[in-house]
Amino acid sequence: MTLDGFVGGPNGEMDWMTMPWTDDVNAYVEGLLKNVDCMLLGRKLAQGFIPYWAGVADDKDNPEQSSGKYFTNLRKVVFSNSLDESPWADKNATLASGDLVEAVNRLKQEEGGDLYVCGGATFVSELIRHNLIDEYHLFINPVAIGKGLPIFDKLENRQNLKLLKSLSFQCGITVLNYVSDWD
Repeated sequence: MTLDGFVGGPNGEMDWMTMPWTDDVNAYVEGLLKNVDCMLLGRKLAQGFIPYWAGVADDKDNPEQSSGKYFTNLRKVVFSNSLDESPWADKNATLASGDLVEAVNRLKQEEGGDLYVCGGATFVSELIRHNLIDEYHLFINPVAIGKGLPIFDKLENRQNLKLLKSLSFQCGITVLNYVSDWD
């Protein structure tokens, strides 16, 4: 996310992201993912995410091959109201459609580890609007872009959050870790 609250440029550009990440950011993300057994994705992001990581997993010369294998083997639920069947060969990717609140709450009730949301702005905005996110890890990049894709723009009521921690990393990124505060 940019300092001024956008997760993508006006057309979804990601060229503002601080890259490459330093080892301390990578370690933080690895810590987040260790308890995850299901990833929730919006259709738009999934269309690039799933084939990208499958290609990385299949490339023995890619330094991120272990991450590719992790994301390829991880259960993924892709939310879409426009797809009738999965266009991916990935057996671990399934489609969910219909009522978002019901579907996410069903997933939250399942046994297992954490659910991890990997957006798109439209999908994440809907999750936020319906108070379906229990914990936020907002990675704030040291850049302001003025215009772009927000994720908090669909809130109909104030949503109180409680700060658990904030950390700054060597590359200039700061993470803000909040939990939903329903009081």
